[in-house]
Amino acid sequence: MSHEKPIHVHVSRYTKSEIRDALSLNNVADDAIFNALFSHVSTLPYSILFDTSGSTKSEGRFNIMAFSPTAVIEASEDQVFLIDLEASKKQSVSLLPFEAVNEHLHARVKSVNVHASFDTKHLPFIVGVAGMAGYDTGRFYEALPSIAKNDYVTPDFAVGLYTSSVIEDTQTGYVYVCSPENLALAELFSSSSATANARDFALTSSFESNLSKQEYEKCLEKINAYLRAGDCYQVNMAQRFSASFEGSIWQAYCLLRDQNQAPFSAFYNLPQGSIASISPERFLRVKNGVVETKPIKGTRPRFDDAEKDKASAQSLLFAEKDRSENLMIVDLLRNDISKHCKANTVNVPALFALESYEAVHHLVSTVTGELNDNASPLALLASAFPGGSITGAPKIRAMEVIDELEPHRRSIYCGSIFYMGFREDMDSSICIRTVLAENGQLHCWAGGGIVLDSIPSEEYQETLDKVSKILPVLESINQ
Repeated sequence: MSHEKPIHVHVSRYTKSEIRDALSLNNVADDAIFNALFSHVSTLPYSILFDTSGSTKSEGRFNIMAFSPTAVIEASEDQVFLIDLEASKKQSVSLLPFEAVNEHLHARVKSVNVHASFDTKHLPFIVGVAGMAGYDTGRFYEALPSIAKNDYVTPDFAVGLYTSSVIEDTQTGYVYVCSPENLALAELFSSSSATANARDFALTSSFESNLSKQEYEKCLEKINAYLRAGDCYQVNMAQRFSASFEGSIWQAYCLLRDQNQAPFSAFYNLPQGSIASISPERFLRVKNGVVETKPIKGTRPRFDDAEKDKASAQSLLFAEKDRSENLMIVDLLRNDISKHCKANTVNVPALFALESYEAVHHLVSTVTGELNDNASPLALLASAFPGGSITGAPKIRAMEVIDELEPHRRSIYCGSIFYMGFREDMDSSICIRTVLAENGQLHCWAGGGIVLDSIPSEEYQETLDKVSKILPVLESINQ
């Protein structure tokens, strides 16, 4: 397939007032306009939204949406496919998932000419590849057992090539439309609201876990034995909550993002199902050749009472157990990114920083490095996948223990939603606080890192704290 011809992308800039006038959004507030635009395309196959949810944490500034990709790389169960959506063709490819994206999708946007009457250097993405890699993408890169049940129809990996995008700069308020056809907003969203006839979201059963409290704590006893035997230093153990539902998962996402305000929120509508993620955690970012990862390890609940909330945060900041957990993962990630970074450039500019979200306080560290001149951000992502903060250490042995003890595979949970623009600017999340909707079922997970001094009852409660702004919110919709 030839990729010599450059893609010409035209970028137009709009104010919120111009968008209101163009699309008759007179009753929509400024901070809701971008998501109101996405609602027009939220049910189209492979529509994707990267949403800071109003948060400025982790330098949150830009919201990005993309839809109608020209081609997709999809992978499941040892098979990788290239789907040409324009020609309606599907063919098997021999490359691994991330490598297939680089060869068959990213190669098509290696030559892009951007046409605009203003500076666009600060804009992320513009055109490029975007999608998701579920946790089980790791099976393509490592030999892992197959004990946990795989009961999902959503693929392990789905990444599209998008030659159009819409970007919101939350600092300036401008919205940028990037399109090869130089389409105006009214043309781009001319299909009217795709959600106009969607049924309202509602649960049709209660959430149930795949592990009882007793079963969860028994798994922690087994992990403790592995830790004492020296198999691992830390293992992330999760439970899955499931319920049946009907109606619009996009509607549910909008309420979840407003309630949680997580900086790495995302919505991805696949033909097989939808992903609604309200993640607070960055996995890997590459910007101007600088790599950054921000592992989260250490959690305490939030409280309405200001004094209790402050005490909870302080207990986390000075907790020896949580700090040691965090340090283990920092060391793992330093090793992971150093494989693709220049010698002596990997640093830890922030260790054990407190970040507070709607449901919990987190202990967050930052690791940075300078990407090798000949290294691809996608190769970096593949080699570090899945993120060490949600596996344990050493990573592969921890993943083996996870597969042995968790009843079901993780699917999107602890995977990543990511984009990489034509300039090889990349950002990615760790998909915690994430809901998968498929076949009338919702799945949501919560877990935590287990070390030798973990107290089982406290670890179990931590998993409940992590979904305290998800499951109750979903249960309250249209009740």
